[in-house]
Amino acid sequence: FGAHAEYICVKENGSFTSMPNNYNFEEAAAVCDGLMLGINIIRTIDFSKQKKILINGASGSIGTACVQLAKYYGAEVTAVCNTKSSPIVSSLGAQKIIDYTCEDFTKCGQLFDVVIDAVGKSSFNKCKPILKPNGLYLSTELGDSMENVYLPLITKIKGGQHVKFPIPTDNKQDTIYFKKIIEDGKYKAIIDRIYPLNEIIEATKYVETGEKIGNVVITM
Repeated sequence: FGAHAEYICVKENGSFTSMPNNYNFEEAAAVCDGLMLGINIIRTIDFSKQKKILINGASGSIGTACVQLAKYYGAEVTAVCNTKSSPIVSSLGAQKIIDYTCEDFTKCGQLFDVVIDAVGKSSFNKCKPILKPNGLYLSTELGDSMENVYLPLITKIKGGQHVKFPIPTDNKQDTIYFKKIIEDGKYKAIIDRIYPLNEIIEATKYVETGEKIGNVVITM
């Protein structure tokens, strides 16, 4: 959870467990960050009522985690990504793909129970036309004017379409849960590129293009 180093000290009750028995080191390295951020978002959804979900930025680290988790909990997933990423995202469980290079997903003409912006490139106001009357908007980013911090309170008071902004946390229980769903074959690590540690600058530059699919892994 946040170090470009070969070794890191953590508390003995910290967020770690033994590696999944069906994963190698590169695959194991590619899951915890996206899953941790994804599960904090996904857990705000009531899947008994909120089944129809759109995920913007579905091909990134958080996006691929959200697609798989939402599918795991029984949602009908529409994913927003580019042409290159579409086959991988479909293989993760998205029933429909909207290619953002060809179509504005906020004008798709459909209504969703939940919209997840996994890249922070949209907003609650832009997504209102595709949210159901009591629809939920979730984002991984604060928003251009930090609006995702205060909109949860405002929209809760108003009722109807609303915003939630869960603060991401990691813990040992979730890390053990991640291992379980991996070993059960319910979650797949998505790796775009692998770089050695001495190419960390090149790896970071590639990540910052915003075009990676899933995760970039550093090897020692």
